[in-house]
Amino acid sequence: MKQQSRLRRLLGLKEKNAEKEINDLSTEYPETEVSSTSSGIASHDSSVDDDGFQDDAFADVRDRMEELSARDRSRYASHSESHAEEELKLPVFAAYTTYLGYAVLILCGHIRDLFANIFGHGRYLRRKTPYSSDNLQVFAPLLKSWENFYTRRLYHRIQDCFNRPIASSPGASIQVLERVSDNGTKTLELLGTLDDLDSDKQREEYEKSPHFVKVSQDRVARNCLNLGSYNYLGFADDWNITCKDEVVGSMEDLPVSNSSPRNEYGTTRLHREVEERVARFLGKEDALCLNMGFNTNCTTIPALVHRGDLIISDELNHTSIVNGARASGAAIRIFHHNNSKHLEDILREAIVMGRPRTRRPWNKILVIVEGIYSMEGEYCDLANVVRVCKKYGAHVYLDEAHSIGAMGPTGRGCSEYCGVDTSDIDIMMGTFTKSFGGMGGYIAASKDVISFLRKSCAGSSYHNSLSPVVCQQVISSFKVVMGEDGTNIGKQKIHALRDNSNYFRMRLEDMGLHVLGHYDSPIIPVMLYNPTKICSFSRECFKRGLAVVVVGFPAVPIITSRARFCISAGHTREQLDHALKEIEEVADKLKLRYAVSTFG
Repeated sequence: MKQQSRLRRLLGLKEKNAEKEINDLSTEYPETEVSSTSSGIASHDSSVDDDGFQDDAFADVRDRMEELSARDRSRYASHSESHAEEELKLPVFAAYTTYLGYAVLILCGHIRDLFANIFGHGRYLRRKTPYSSDNLQVFAPLLKSWENFYTRRLYHRIQDCFNRPIASSPGASIQVLERVSDNGTKTLELLGTLDDLDSDKQREEYEKSPHFVKVSQDRVARNCLNLGSYNYLGFADDWNITCKDEVVGSMEDLPVSNSSPRNEYGTTRLHREVEERVARFLGKEDALCLNMGFNTNCTTIPALVHRGDLIISDELNHTSIVNGARASGAAIRIFHHNNSKHLEDILREAIVMGRPRTRRPWNKILVIVEGIYSMEGEYCDLANVVRVCKKYGAHVYLDEAHSIGAMGPTGRGCSEYCGVDTSDIDIMMGTFTKSFGGMGGYIAASKDVISFLRKSCAGSSYHNSLSPVVCQQVISSFKVVMGEDGTNIGKQKIHALRDNSNYFRMRLEDMGLHVLGHYDSPIIPVMLYNPTKICSFSRECFKRGLAVVVVGFPAVPIITSRARFCISAGHTREQLDHALKEIEEVADKLKLRYAVSTFG
């Protein structure tokens, strides 16, 4: 009762609504759900009882974590608490220095280009040949001038922070191969072995590093805590226990690849089983699995809508949705992110005004949203989106690439978390890449829609089918998540992911960082803003044994660069505490505490 009273006071809810929120949370997320050492899930170094459950590793902060989770859920999912829209505002000082930083980089880049042309020497200056591709009278430009300049003078200066090669599975810990450059990071090469270093002093520095490790053929690598992979449910950590036997055994009967599209010779019993499990998991009539998550959107959307149809898309939807919408030939309208009122305004105008010029009604209207937005860490306002679409007869397309398996008490995604019946969602798309440790994507819908897509979707008709080995990986991981493997490992994974994510987000906010997103989301972006801080944050974390992802233009707007942490069920609290301690040092060094100081 005391805990409920504290929560009511914190949220400012009416007693009836608050009790409903608390009861929902206590039913869906029991406080004692933890991880099992016997299954290979993160142990958090806690004792294990007779039933195989561990003591709560977050007992000391449990009440506060649940309060913050209930607050966000009441605001953004159930809307039982009214609140003013809260947006992180770019501090004036950060905005000024960000624009100044880009101005200096651009100015210096143009000066370097000028002197390179004058003196005929520069690392980007092309050798003049009769067939020079710079001759635009003969060849069409591959890149626009700004894109070319941005790649040469901005991206190449920090490209060591991206595309880092690894030498291990992407589990909670990861081994990253070392790279070197002798031309200012224009090109990068793998270091290889210690013998390739120039001096004994350099070798000694590597050997004394606490993160130094040798991998196959004595290649130099750095052992890092992995905060960047989509290993949400930790299958990369305990794969040998949860999935290995069935996955390896599948190769005794079936090949690694069918070398054929689904509609020819590319369908096996495993493909059918994957589709049956997906449909049953989501409560849909049927499903279609494809060999690539990105192409699932790119090839499905053009099959569903055509000229004379209207797509209404959230402004922050993924590039795969953007590409699919553009390829469809349908008209496209954009609504403000997670703003159901603006969505309703666009729907009303579209229905009243009809198509441009002719004013004929649209054949159909498709509203596309995501379960979790991958660069913001926010989940969709699905309940209101579905309500508005049902009111105006529009169809709903939900992309659950990041939310399936990672949200809801049983991992069934954003619809389960927001309390929306899947029968109210016409098309449910998701991927097997994130939570299920595989690859490819799926579409779940009615039998008629799936039957149509099997014949009309390019991903089904022309692209190679999903590898049977990957199909078995997906089936095995679904068994774990659904509890059909005879254990409660899946349930523990889902709760461990939620706890780890909420704890990490709470501690980052306590540091005074600008943190985007909602509680219960495993994606946690932290704003960097300045272009120089993109590389500095990545390199400082890498030196401290943290593998992190930094994001800049063009993936995000040019002044909203950020670091994006992806939390896993495989992380222990001790690992998270270590990472937070190192991040706090980096935040102090780079002046990132914008939530408590204008100057960071």
